[in-house]
Amino acid sequence: MTITAFPLQWPEGWPRTEPSKLKYGRFGVRRANTGSSWTSLKDITITEAVSRVQAELQKMGIDSQDVVISTNVRTRLDGLPRSGEREPDDGGAAVYWETRKGERRVMAIDQYRKVADNLAAIAATLDAMRAIERHGGAQILDRAFTGFVALPAPSSGSREWWHVLGVPRASTIDDARTAYRKLASENHPDRGGDAGAMAAINKAWAEAQEYLV
Repeated sequence: MTITAFPLQWPEGWPRTEPSKLKYGRFGVRRANTGSSWTSLKDITITEAVSRVQAELQKMGIDSQDVVISTNVRTRLDGLPRSGEREPDDGGAAVYWETRKGERRVMAIDQYRKVADNLAAIAATLDAMRAIERHGGAQILDRAFTGFVALPAPSSGSREWWHVLGVPRASTIDDARTAYRKLASENHPDRGGDAGAMAAINKAWAEAQEYLV
C-alpha cells in the first residue's frame, strides 16, 4: 500500500470537521493510582489507541502488515505513531487496510481534538460494524464497507512545503501556522474547496512543523 503513515494522508473526498466543531473524546482508560487501590479514568494514549485499532482489524482477519495508520504524529521505526509526541494541530486519523480479497479500505475520523481519541473512535466504529457480522449479516457488512473504499489523496508532487503554504523557507512556525489556517479556511471541502488541494496543504503544514519545530 502506497499510503504515508506520516504526515496524515486524509482520504480524498472525505469531508473534514471544522475546527469550531471539534470536541474532546471519552475514550479513557481505567488505571490504578500510585499507592492506592483506587482507579481513575485517564486519557487514552496513542499506543493504547493503536492497539485497539489493530485488535479490531485482526478480528476481521486483517494482518498488521496490510494496515497503515496515518496521522500527524511522527512514527516509530515500525511505522506506527509514537506516544509522548506533541499533539499536532490537526488531530485527524485515517486507517487504511487491504482485505484478504485484495480490496483496499479506509476509515478516517477527525471530530476529536486528540489523535488518540480519533484512533479510539475508529476502533469503536470497527467493533460496531463487526457486530453486524456476529449477528449473521456478513453480506450487509461487506456492503457497508464498500463505502470505505480507499481513494488516496494526491501528493503535492515536487512542491516544497513553503511553496505550498506561500511563505519563505526561513519563516517562523507562527508564520507557517497563520498561512496554513488561511489556506485551510479557503480550501476546505466543506466550504466548496478542492479535496486534493486541501490534502496538499495539510501535508505541507505537517512538513513545516517537522522542519521548523
